Amino acid sequence: MSIANINASAATLTKNRTEDAVCSLSGMCATCVDGCIGMCEIGKSAYRGGEIIYPQPYGIITAAAEKIYPVDLTHFTIFGTAVGAKGIEADSDKAIFPKVDLEQRIGKDKGLKVKLPLIIPGLGSTAIAKRNWAELAIGAAISGIPLTIGENVCGMDVKSEIVNGKVEHSEDLEWRIKLYQDWQQDGYGAIIVQANVEDTKLGVQEYAISKLGVDTVELKWGQGAKDIGGEVKITDLKKAQLLKKRGYIVLPDPTDKDVIAAFEGGAFKEFERHSRVGMVTEEGFLSRVKELRDFGAKYIFLKTGAYRPADLARAVKFSSKAEIDLLTVDAAGGGTGMSPWRMMNEWGVPPVEIFSLLYKYLDRLAQNGEFVPDVAIAGGFTFEDQIYKGLALGAPYFKIIGMARAPLAAAMVGKTIGNCIAEEEEVPIYIKQFGDSVAEIFVTAPELKRKFGKRFDEIPTGAIGLYTYLQRLAQGQQQLMCGSRKFGLEYITRDDIAALTKEAAEISGIDYVMDADKEEVDGILSG
Repeated sequence: MSIANINASAATLTKNRTEDAVCSLSGMCATCVDGCIGMCEIGKSAYRGGEIIYPQPYGIITAAAEKIYPVDLTHFTIFGTAVGAKGIEADSDKAIFPKVDLEQRIGKDKGLKVKLPLIIPGLGSTAIAKRNWAELAIGAAISGIPLTIGENVCGMDVKSEIVNGKVEHSEDLEWRIKLYQDWQQDGYGAIIVQANVEDTKLGVQEYAISKLGVDTVELKWGQGAKDIGGEVKITDLKKAQLLKKRGYIVLPDPTDKDVIAAFEGGAFKEFERHSRVGMVTEEGFLSRVKELRDFGAKYIFLKTGAYRPADLARAVKFSSKAEIDLLTVDAAGGGTGMSPWRMMNEWGVPPVEIFSLLYKYLDRLAQNGEFVPDVAIAGGFTFEDQIYKGLALGAPYFKIIGMARAPLAAAMVGKTIGNCIAEEEEVPIYIKQFGDSVAEIFVTAPELKRKFGKRFDEIPTGAIGLYTYLQRLAQGQQQLMCGSRKFGLEYITRDDIAALTKEAAEISGIDYVMDADKEEVDGILSG
C-alpha cells in the first residue's frame, strides 16, 4: 500500500475539501468544484508556487515521508532463547539484563568509543538544528554518543570571516564544537564536522582541525531525504544577498531589483538557499581522504544517501580502498531540515532494501579479504527494537545506528517542559501528574545531579530530555539482548531475527520464521 499520491498533508499545511472522498490515483478530491479556495496542494500551489514544494512551517519542524513501503522492519521479529548466554556466564544470577554491555568501539583503530551504539548524523545550518543545538550537544555529550555538525554552518554564519575564499573564523561553528567538547565525558563520543561542496571550497574541515581541536571529519554524498543539495529558507534580504555573494544558489535572485521590490512589498517572505550537488569520482574521493589525513584528521567518515545500488557499491568500494573509519548509509524517507516533500516520498531506496544491499556488498568485500569499514545505518529509527533489528540485519558489519529526528524530538520536548517551569506557566496536565519541577518530572534528574553536582543547573532541560530518552533506549536494548542471551553487541548475528513474510526473507536473506533453526530442530527431534 502506498499513499504517495497525496494532494494534502500536514507537512505542506494542505487538506482536501472532500476528505472522505479522495481519488486514490491522483490524490485529488473526488469532485473538484469551481469556486473552491484551494486548500489542497494543487490549489495552494496555484497561488504560492514553489513554496509548497517544502514542508512547512520552516524552522520549527522536522519531516518524514508518509509513503508506506512494501517491506519495513516490522516485517521481522526478534528471536529469544531459553538456552545459554554469550558474553557472560550462563548463570541465572549473573546473566541479568543490566549486565548487557552496549558500549561500542568504531574506527579502523577502534579508537572511538561510544556508550551506546548510536550516532546523531548531520544537523547543520537549518533553523531547527540551530534552535536546539545546546540541547543536542550537551545531551549527546553526557550520553557518550557522537554528534555530527552538518553542512553549511560556516557559510550560513553571517559573522564568519572568509579570507581569499577560505574561512578563518566562524563563531557559530566554534560554539557548536566547544559546547559538545565542554560536556564530553571520559573520552566517549565525538564531535564530527561534515562538509559538502561549498564547505570543502571554504576549507571548513581544515579550519576545524587546525583551530578548533576537531579530529573527526565526514565527507558527504547526499542524504535519505533528498538527492540534491541542502536547502534552507532565508527571511532576511541582506543575508540572502550575502549568501549569494559567498557562492550559494539563492532563489529568487536577491540582487535583482524587481525581486527586491517584490520582497519589500510583501509578495513573498522567504528566499531559498540551495547547495550544489557533488560530482563523485574514485580519484577525487581518495585524494580528499588523503588531504584530510595529511592535514591532521585522525578519523574520516563518509555519509551517503539513498542513491541507486551502483552508487551504494561505489560508497562501499571507495570507503574500503580509502580505509575510512565509518561509512553511514541513510535510507529514503525522512529529514531533519528542509527537503522537497514529493522527493522525500518518491525517491531513493527504502530502508530494508538498501540495508540488505549494503550487507551483501560488505560481505562480498569481506569474502574477498578486502578492508571492510565500520558501518552506521540511518532511516527512521526511533526505538530499541528497531535498533536491534537494524544491527542484526547487517551483522557483523553494522556497528551503530544513526538517529536524528527522534533525538531532536526528545530534546524539543524536554526544552518545552523546561520553558513552562522557568516561565512559571502551568505545567500541562498530562505532565503535571509527575510533578511541577525538573527534579520531579525528569526521572534521570537525581542521577544527573549526583554526577554533575552544581553544574547540573547548567544542563538545559532539553539535554536532560535527550539523555533520559537515550537511557530508555539503552534499557530496552539490554532487555531485548538479554532475551536473546547476547550480552555484548559483538554477539549479535543475523539469525537473531527472522523474516515474517517470504518477501522480507527474499529481500534480506534472513531466514523466514518457519524455516529458521531447521537443522537444529531436526537434531533435537531425532535425538
